[in-house]
Amino acid sequence: MTQNNMNLIRLSDLSRDQSYNLQGADLYDPTGYTAYGVGGDKVGTIRDALVQADTGRIQYFIVDAGGWFSSKEVLVPVGHSRLENDGVYFDDLTKAQVGDLREYNVNDSYTNDHQESDERVLRGVEQGSAAATDTAARTAYQDKAYRTPDKLQLMEERLVVNKDRFKAGSVEIGKHVETRQENVNVALQREEVVIERRTVTDSTPVEGAVLGAGSQTVNIDLEAERANVTKQAYVTEEIGIGKRTVTDTQTVSETVGREVLDVNKTGDVRLENGDQTMTDIKSDNKKI
Repeated sequence: MTQNNMNLIRLSDLSRDQSYNLQGADLYDPTGYTAYGVGGDKVGTIRDALVQADTGRIQYFIVDAGGWFSSKEVLVPVGHSRLENDGVYFDDLTKAQVGDLREYNVNDSYTNDHQESDERVLRGVEQGSAAATDTAARTAYQDKAYRTPDKLQLMEERLVVNKDRFKAGSVEIGKHVETRQENVNVALQREEVVIERRTVTDSTPVEGAVLGAGSQTVNIDLEAERANVTKQAYVTEEIGIGKRTVTDTQTVSETVGREVLDVNKTGDVRLENGDQTMTDIKSDNKKI
């Protein structure tokens, strides 16, 4: 039974298609998981998966089986896997088997010849041997190799909030001069001329006096005070400048989704879901 690889697309491409219903029961995203082989040996890292375009069911894991300084992506059928929370386990494959698979390139077609070549490596048979051409053996292998693992993981999105610092604003602090008119009362002294005139009652003659001959002018200097205004600066206030951190609470909203299990039942089926048992004789579609 040859798998139809023409209808397979990368899981990463499927996830980017917003119109696709991501609630399929077999949808599982292993990207970034570590791949382990026989004995728990690390054989590579899951980089992506090839899935059925219409159902989202995984058919191949894209495994990077390269070394420290190289990369080689290969295709491992999903039926070889055991899914755990910490990785994808290929319990029946060795590191050498995974490394011997044909290198996968997204731009190349994965033909039936390529598939047969990889199947020989995974089955551990040599080309040209009877086991390599045994149709019944190949059919039995393919029935197992492309069967979706029993364990499924349901995922949900959770908000992860990170914080970054940015310049929210700035404050410029300086000083300037304001002026006002101030009046000060100052007491100033000045001199005035005081003239006293006294009438002589006992007049006596002045010998040889000739009117106008002894005229004299007396000069008297008068002094006064005037205000000299100067200004002196004084420190009236000291300003301390610093920063402090305050905490505000902000509510952010985003839409998150989660995967739910779709169970399709046909006929008389009993399903155990935890402590509950459901029986339905009709065709139904339940979400758990």
